[in-house]
Amino acid sequence: MAVTWPQPEFSQPTWLWALLVLPALVVVFRRSLVDLPWRQKFLSLITRSAIVVLLVLAMSGLTLWIGSVDVFVIFAVDQSLSVDQDRAAEVSAEFIERATRDASPERFAVLPFARHPATFQSGQATAAAAAAPPVSASDQTSGQTAWRQATSLQSAIELSAASVPPGLVPHIVLLSDGNETDGDVLSAATSSVRVSTVPLPTRDEPEIQVSAVNVPTQVAEGEPFSVEVLVDANHDDQVVVEVFSGDFRVAAEPQSVSTGENRFTFTQQVQQPTQFTARIRSANDGTAGFSDTLIDNNMASGLVFTAGRPRVLMIQNQPEPARSLVWAMQEEGIELEVRPAAGLPTSLSELQNFDVLILSNIPANEMTTPQMEMIRAYVSELGGGFLMLGGDESFGLGGYYRTVIEEVLPVRCDFEKEKEKPGLGMVLIIDKSGSMGGQKIELAKEAARAAVELLGDKDQIGVIAFDGAPYWVSEMKSGAQKGAILDRIASIEAGGGTTLYPAMEEAFQTLQATTARLKHVIILTDGYSTPGDFDGITQNMTAARITISTVGIGDADQDLLQRIAQAGSGRYYFSSDASSIPQIFAKETIAAGRSAVREEPFLPMLVRATPVLDGIDFDEAPFLLGYVVTGTKATSEVILTTETGEPLLAWWRYGLGMSAAFTSDASSQWAAEWLTWPGFNKFWAQVIRHCMRPNETRGFAMQVEHHGRFSRIVIDAVDGNRRFLNGADTELVLVDPQLKSQTVTIPQTGPGRYETVVETSEPGVWQLQVIQKIEQQTVYQQSRGLVVGYPEELRIRDVNKELLMSVAAVTGGTFQPVPEAVFEAGPQERATSAVPLRPWLLSLAALLFVVDVAIRRLDLSGGFRRVFRGGDSNLSSS
Repeated sequence: MAVTWPQPEFSQPTWLWALLVLPALVVVFRRSLVDLPWRQKFLSLITRSAIVVLLVLAMSGLTLWIGSVDVFVIFAVDQSLSVDQDRAAEVSAEFIERATRDASPERFAVLPFARHPATFQSGQATAAAAAAPPVSASDQTSGQTAWRQATSLQSAIELSAASVPPGLVPHIVLLSDGNETDGDVLSAATSSVRVSTVPLPTRDEPEIQVSAVNVPTQVAEGEPFSVEVLVDANHDDQVVVEVFSGDFRVAAEPQSVSTGENRFTFTQQVQQPTQFTARIRSANDGTAGFSDTLIDNNMASGLVFTAGRPRVLMIQNQPEPARSLVWAMQEEGIELEVRPAAGLPTSLSELQNFDVLILSNIPANEMTTPQMEMIRAYVSELGGGFLMLGGDESFGLGGYYRTVIEEVLPVRCDFEKEKEKPGLGMVLIIDKSGSMGGQKIELAKEAARAAVELLGDKDQIGVIAFDGAPYWVSEMKSGAQKGAILDRIASIEAGGGTTLYPAMEEAFQTLQATTARLKHVIILTDGYSTPGDFDGITQNMTAARITISTVGIGDADQDLLQRIAQAGSGRYYFSSDASSIPQIFAKETIAAGRSAVREEPFLPMLVRATPVLDGIDFDEAPFLLGYVVTGTKATSEVILTTETGEPLLAWWRYGLGMSAAFTSDASSQWAAEWLTWPGFNKFWAQVIRHCMRPNETRGFAMQVEHHGRFSRIVIDAVDGNRRFLNGADTELVLVDPQLKSQTVTIPQTGPGRYETVVETSEPGVWQLQVIQKIEQQTVYQQSRGLVVGYPEELRIRDVNKELLMSVAAVTGGTFQPVPEAVFEAGPQERATSAVPLRPWLLSLAALLFVVDVAIRRLDLSGGFRRVFRGGDSNLSSS
């Protein structure tokens, strides 16, 4: 090992002052009364002085820095999908084999990497095995594929530099095609660690890809525009280019593609925001495919927004009652589309096509939890409008208590029951068999807790859990004892069989003895019960005016549960999603109390004047025939109330959007007389427009450009006098495909121009909402979308020699080095390693301490005489 002269260093040099004790040892030696020969005392002085010096040096942290020019090499081998796996493996294996032929295994390591570095392979492994690809190039289904769908040269260099053993000169040899798709390698490349680069070949299999779909950011409704499809190929071929507008194919043309970039243009028109997708396929009707290797890059998309008539989506299971509102909105210039609950969008991009979402008499259990989260993000993050109408399956009656939707609403879905309302006696029968374990039993307990919390003090509730036999979790107690009931519910644990009949018998006997005027049973199970006289017990309960509702989940006996609910004058629910149980219980609890709906004529009362309702004379408004009782939230604006003071129309701003509640309806059930009222059209048009997000585009232009992992947002804005809008507070709300949002401040970069770059690496549809404010007043608010397609790693690319050469130049490395020279240190390269001497110094001091004791305790005078006399005789003889 080539080593330069060691350099001493003291980590605590103040201890060196302790060496001043050495003169004191000399004084003690001269004045000592110990009866020893002076030579023996002198030897003890030398030993003790050495001990003091060793102890002082140890306490002062004496360290030797040993310099070395020996090189430790890390071969970072790119195994991402952009390299040709077979040829790259051969090049890597040959290079590493030649470089390490005469090297010690402790002097190098191999690091395969792609999206992130994999596990180090030490020099003990053969070079060929270390450089071999983890999976074959054609394997697109293995778990390694996702790992290989990106290239992070930065991560590879950072991990390599941090893994070099101390005392050796680091040298990283980066074997890659240089096509970085993740990170910034030049930010990690510094002159402190030398990086040499070896280019690896990129894929050369026949490949055709859809590189991009270019569409205008925004067009007018019905305005013709071009959809430009970019197709790249590394060979000449014949394909069919298909274009889809949403889910509908609008074009399919055979095209000849040549090596390089090919552009194809299609003219389209849209009436609403639309996602355009282009796809390539075989030109031979599927009988023979074109020459292509990867199929994941054969499709790309783009989003175009429109400025036209406002669009409203109304979700209502019965479309017939909504026709009056549809016609009214058409006359007011608003396009209202009615869909059943099954038509509720499942993606935020589809919901973004509408300015307002209306839920009309839709129960919560007909929506999934992701759909509720989507609605929340649509209102809060993207400024969409939301309106819920009343009905026997809306608000609390729809099971919205403690849901995400209730959080968005300006009213509460629970309420205080009036004292004169009849008390409710209710028994919850919950299956606790083994199949209810895990999430099911936890959701069942949550549902039971929600039911308890919705009861009034005059109500009574009991909870029975059953497996092979029933037992009372909580016997019948008043609603005023909620705390004790909730504690008992928490103790339920799953286990055992399924025997429902005895539990129904227990509930029947108990409810018969209660004095409540309304009596109700809710049964929850996920399996098949052992036989019992279910028809008989149901008839007995019905005769005693006890209603029964049933909830089946998973592999429940649906026929039995449906029969019990029908005979018991209750409702039957079935769901494959256990997460809907709490909403079903909340809905049943409120419905059983029969106090959430007031079906009696009343006149709306205007309690707060608002410009939104200007021009509407409520003194001339006819009666409404019913409404759902709700509770007000502290910060909401209650505009209309019933004659008894309950909210009829309320709204508030939720995040960036507006949410409103109208607790009556807009159909012939409760608003039959309103349908012929002259103010009907104007009332609903102004309420709906109030809920809409602002969509003013005059003087505001926004462009979104996606490149690699990032997107650039550019905004140009002018005011009403066509002057540059400067000094505006501009924010971007970015919602990713998983509905996670972040807010980014967009700085001004020029007159009227604001721009920023954000990371948008996850594939899917991203939603963007831009808000500009002047002195806290919103002047512009715009929504846009962005489709991030397949990973950049799947694009056709040549070797990026420029980047590889830049990395080598910045770090002092070599582009395409000679393999045999990678273990040679550069002229200025030198590594140092610290060798702490404290353990050695303390050990030597301890050894000398033993010697000193021996010197002072043993009689060495005879030995000294023999030594010195022998010396004298030799001198005499000479």
